[in-house]
Amino acid sequence: MENREDEESLSKMLSSLPYSYKQDAHASQIKSDYPSYEGKEVSVAGRVIAIRKSGKLIFIDLLDQSGKIQCYFDFSTMGEAFEGLKPLNAGDIIGVKGTVFKTNPGEISVNASEFKLLSKALRNLPDKWKGLQDIETRYRKRYLDLIMSSETREVFLKRSRIISLLRKFMDSKGYMEFETPVIQPLYGGADAEPFKTYVNTLDEEHYLRIANELYLKRLIIGGYEKVYEVYKAFRNEDLDTTHSPEFTMVEFYEAYADYKKMMKLTEGLFSYIAKKLFGTTEFEYQGKKISFKPPFKRLDFVGSINEKLGTDILSLSDNELFSIAEKNGIRFEQGKRYRAHAYEKLFDTLVQPEIVQPTFNMDFPIETSPLTRPKRGNPKVVERFELYVCGIEIANSYSELNNPIIQRKNFEAEEEKARSGDKEAEPLDHDFVEAMEYGMPPTGGIGIGIDRLVMLLTNQPSIKGVILFPMEKRIKKPAQPSQ
Repeated sequence: MENREDEESLSKMLSSLPYSYKQDAHASQIKSDYPSYEGKEVSVAGRVIAIRKSGKLIFIDLLDQSGKIQCYFDFSTMGEAFEGLKPLNAGDIIGVKGTVFKTNPGEISVNASEFKLLSKALRNLPDKWKGLQDIETRYRKRYLDLIMSSETREVFLKRSRIISLLRKFMDSKGYMEFETPVIQPLYGGADAEPFKTYVNTLDEEHYLRIANELYLKRLIIGGYEKVYEVYKAFRNEDLDTTHSPEFTMVEFYEAYADYKKMMKLTEGLFSYIAKKLFGTTEFEYQGKKISFKPPFKRLDFVGSINEKLGTDILSLSDNELFSIAEKNGIRFEQGKRYRAHAYEKLFDTLVQPEIVQPTFNMDFPIETSPLTRPKRGNPKVVERFELYVCGIEIANSYSELNNPIIQRKNFEAEEEKARSGDKEAEPLDHDFVEAMEYGMPPTGGIGIGIDRLVMLLTNQPSIKGVILFPMEKRIKKPAQPSQ
């Protein structure tokens, strides 16, 4: 802005623009049902994304939520109001009233009789041909990415539908959705480093939740039999193609069920969503054909690693296990030299990258899972599975531990790990153990990463591509000079 007078004049003009506009049709509706709209008067509204002038004719491409439609302005029809089009620029938002017709080339359009300026763009849009080519700018300025890219808009429309379908499926199975605390006095339900916050009125340190597991289990203890929640989780972890410190999960728990029931439920959920989106259980992800048709493949966690190493990992001493891990290129972070981490890293390195089709990776060593029941007939492992697709972990499920005595001991072991420097170890949640002491029915539970599921179903290579406003390091802007 050149001076304060110009700014005040422009602000006055912007403040005088309409507060609302009666929009009674959208671009996609008009185009998909043209016969019923032909010759009908409509009011459309949206952003000007292109202007083409030809003598006393002006063609404007108008973009609304559903897509783009051409608006046709003829001086002979509009008279003096035609002059008001001249100051319009790409980026401005207008409302247009007119009748629906087809131009000579056959393009469905709105023959305008009047228009109203609804908002004035003070910044120029990116070049319509080049668009936003810098991927970081697309993430930082998602609003521009949505304006310029129909593909981006489609990804997030599909994301919204996937979550809606998920809820519809769970509701149809008799599950009820509940809300659990985002700010918690203790974090738990996963191995992750939390974000800390401070509650002034309580004069206490609290945490952003890393999971809602322990609260949903309290609801199972309280008598609800099928519960779930779509929620935001926060983990102070890496930013990469499959991880974000803030992400979206769904967790559901069912009384009197186990991890086998969770497998069938997951197969049903994933095949249902795929069929609704694509009309089939098959789709493509990064050049690979994927099928969500049940049943999914089953893979034994321990057996798959043993096959790669030629030895039984459960029979190895600590030193032998750590030595084999290090020979396979695994380096342990400070405070994480434990059997659980060695097992998980060996699987991540040797087995996970080879998984393409949906695969339930089953029956983890007992050291890896402090909230899980031992496997029937083999107490060295627990009834847990992780679901992988194209080498990406999508879900994690347990036959939930409901023995409060063992649960307390497992929490105490986690606290010992925390004292040794493991920032991801879980604290002892006395209140949760006390709740279990009132009796928790046998329960099956699962957590599903919604962002990763959406990645698969929208063919996006990075989790940032399916999070509207992904976390980015802030750019420090220079201080503005005082006027």
